[in-house]
Amino acid sequence: MTDITTPTKRETTGRARNPSAATDERVHLVAMVELLFFAYRDFTGEADAVLAELDFGRAHHRVLHFVDRNRGLRVADLLGILRITKQSLARVLKQLVDEGYIEQTAGPSDRRERRLTTTDKGRSLAERLLALQTKRIAGALTAAGSQAQGVTEAFLLAMVAPDQRDDVRRLTKAFAHPSHGKDAAR
Repeated sequence: MTDITTPTKRETTGRARNPSAATDERVHLVAMVELLFFAYRDFTGEADAVLAELDFGRAHHRVLHFVDRNRGLRVADLLGILRITKQSLARVLKQLVDEGYIEQTAGPSDRRERRLTTTDKGRSLAERLLALQTKRIAGALTAAGSQAQGVTEAFLLAMVAPDQRDDVRRLTKAFAHPSHGKDAAR
């Protein structure tokens, strides 16, 4: 993959012949940024409305999603997945626990370790939110055509920081595995 901040030989050669090539590329990339903003707005919009009814936000959604998809997840692993601080997680997690969406238990070998699991109430909300978003993605993939899924997956993975891609691949493949729902093997 080429770093877009460093022009390739083809790009610099093209610019020499066509000075507007750089401008055209920038216009296209800015349009892609804007499309991503609009897609994210609509991807999160329906779920945001459901969350707002509960006085929850996107942080609650992310925590609930990853805990539900990886039951028994250690708090330390959740912090790594979300790339947030303990302080940022504490308020959101406390609210989800206090309102009965997530349970915390001590680790099997280390009592200081905290393991997270969704309750029935939490699983129900997580599934409701996931259904809204998978429906939107399925519709978009269908509208984009038969080649869209592979291209979209490659594009989204390429958007992830290079040093995180292997972790994301493992995490998403593990979640797609039929053993979903079993205790986390961490």
